[in-house]
Order: sequence, then structure tokens, then C-alpha cells
Amino acid sequence: MSKAEDGRLDAVQAALAAEHAAVYGYGVVGGRIGEERRTEARAAYDAHRARRDALARDVRDLGGEPVVSAAGYALPFSVPDSAAAVRLAAQLEDRVAGVYSDLVRAAEGDLRATAAGALREAAVRAARWRGGSVAFPGLAERAGTPTGRGPAPDASDTATGPAASSATASPTA
Repeated sequence: MSKAEDGRLDAVQAALAAEHAAVYGYGVVGGRIGEERRTEARAAYDAHRARRDALARDVRDLGGEPVVSAAGYALPFSVPDSAAAVRLAAQLEDRVAGVYSDLVRAAEGDLRATAAGALREAAVRAARWRGGSVAFPGLAERAGTPTGRGPAPDASDTATGPAASSATASPTA
């Protein structure tokens, strides 16, 4: 496998790990979110499950073995109520957007187009949860690194994507 193919596979694996974490996170969101936003949370949960399943197929197509979900993930903060669930949902989407921005950079062709679409969807969901948008979705959490890009996460440190320390920590199991 070439270096470019390895990089592509690593980026797809990172996106898959982030989607595993997002699915977990939305399970928490769904348990705490108010009735007025429950449909929105369910739609996001379903979208992340579908992306997760598609990414697992992409990993296999690239000759890899898909990373598996952790049994649980540490959350960045306590989620005792609906307001905290909304904040968590926005952070989940920000982290997923960050990982998809890495995949856009590493991929080409249909995979790049799919990653760009996933980045756009995550940015739109984050803006809805937050009540406003940010410039360059998916890049804000990388602004403090020398290259402007943080490391791609692996299954052991991804609760919602790269730079998980500011959004979520590591799996608990």
C-alpha cells in the first residue's frame, strides 16, 4: 500500500472512530434533551449511525479492518439537563467536522466528495445546536497546533474526534 493509500485509510479510520463516538454521545444527548429538540437529536443520531456504517464499508474497500467502538466514552462535562445536552451535541458535531476536514484533505474522488458532504452536514448541525456558526467549521480546534492541524485520533482517544481533550476524553472501557 502506498503512503497516500495509508494516509487515506488512516483518515477513514479516524472518521469511523469519530462516528462511533458521536453515536455514543448522541445516546447521552437523547437521554437528556428536551422534548422540543428530541426529533432533531434523533435525526442526528440516525445520520451518524448511517455514516458510521458507510465508513466501515469504506475501510473494508480500502483493505483495512474497521476500528471498533469502545464500550463507553468519557464525556467532556456532566450532562445533567437539556441545556448541557445541547452543548454536548454542538461539541460532537464540531469534533466530527474536524475529522471530516482531515478526510477531505486525504481523500480524492468520490470519497472526498462524501467527506465534504459529511463535513457540511456536521457544520450545519453544529450551527443549529449552537444557534450560530463558526468560520471554517472543523478547523477551529486545530488552530493552536503549529501546522494548524491536529493529529488524527485513534479509537483509544476519540470520543468525538481530534483534539478530544477539549471536547471529550478517552473511552472508559
